[in-house]
Amino acid sequence: MLSGSPTQGMFSTSRIGNSESPNSGASSSFALPIVDMSENEETELLSITWNQDYRCFAAGTSHGFRIYNSKPCKETFRRDMKIGGFKIVEMLFHCNILALVGAVANSHYPPNKVLIWDDYQSRSMCEFTYRSEVRGVKLRRDRIAVVLEHKIYVYSLTDLKLLHQIETLANPRGLCCLSHHSNTFVLVCPGLNKGQVRVEHFGLNVTKLINAHDSQIACFTLTLDGLLLATASITGTLIRIFNTMDGTQLQEVRRGADRAEISSIAFSPNVQWLAASSDKGTVHVFSLRVRVSGEDSLTQPNVAQGPALFDQNSSTSLDPLISTNTGANPNSAFSFMRGLLPKYFSSEWSFAQFRLPQSTHLIVAFGSENDVIIVGMNGSFVQFSSFLLTSLSHFRPVFFDISFYRCSFDIVHGGEMVQKEHVSFLKFENKR
Repeated sequence: MLSGSPTQGMFSTSRIGNSESPNSGASSSFALPIVDMSENEETELLSITWNQDYRCFAAGTSHGFRIYNSKPCKETFRRDMKIGGFKIVEMLFHCNILALVGAVANSHYPPNKVLIWDDYQSRSMCEFTYRSEVRGVKLRRDRIAVVLEHKIYVYSLTDLKLLHQIETLANPRGLCCLSHHSNTFVLVCPGLNKGQVRVEHFGLNVTKLINAHDSQIACFTLTLDGLLLATASITGTLIRIFNTMDGTQLQEVRRGADRAEISSIAFSPNVQWLAASSDKGTVHVFSLRVRVSGEDSLTQPNVAQGPALFDQNSSTSLDPLISTNTGANPNSAFSFMRGLLPKYFSSEWSFAQFRLPQSTHLIVAFGSENDVIIVGMNGSFVQFSSFLLTSLSHFRPVFFDISFYRCSFDIVHGGEMVQKEHVSFLKFENKR
């Protein structure tokens, strides 16, 4: 069971009608058949995701889901089910509520359904059904965002009423991000044009469109208060940091010179550092030169809310300035010729790095001030046709191992990070 008290009375025990079809009926909630898996049963890893404060991560498997603590790194509990696995497992901080989306082989929950699971009661509390595949689900304490290929639905977590519908460009990655402070509600998603992100400040009734990149958006993240946004495109060379209130670009850093798929970006809690992981197998940490005005008050829990969502003495609540960090991203040797040479020669490069095997899909986060935590899905490509094929497009990755790393970096000198912890999970269950 997840830590924390059960969420009593949050959901009605009924099925939520199909948001794309008004003809859905209602049915009562029910418990899923949970079973003990045989040690010889193969378990395929389908997904890994952090919870909102990075203290836990969830793994969707071909037989159910598992929850892990990040400090100390250990499995907290697992749920193996007869009906099949879940491709999306979204936690709500440390409480007993999870959002689950079934894998293709799930006999009861296909990929076009979202199941809200109460682990305290070990049962489904409600479900959302759509005509198309669900690409992502995001939770905060008062909202649920369900991401489809071309649309995002936002519901109240109290009464499950549909509050907002947002049209997007094709979004197969299920990109969506929510702020998590009680006094701000910010949602970020792809816009309707290539390289564009849409920022919704719902409390202020403000929509901001940011043309972040020339290529399609591959990854983005928000600070917990939603005031800073970091984005990367499918090119994977540059990461840009924006003020979400006015859309101005505050900083640009460079991951590398060659193309890469950036899979994860994370701000440190004090907003002094930014970490990014990619399919190149290297985690980069960048020094930030921006800070949030009134940062201390925003980070305090249960702050009494005034009439405004946050302090807005000027047109923006962000104040870009030189950071007090003792470290700084190294610049190109040609940075003195900024404006005369292409951007590559004046880029800010990463301050610290940690290198892992390239075969992993990585998600990254921050622990303490200079600790970086990394979770990787390890696997290989398998052929999914009976014919002899040579193109990689006829293969799919199969993941069967979770690797957890904790490493630290020198906040003054940067450079190569030092590994402090490494743990592997799931590997023993597969006989490949």
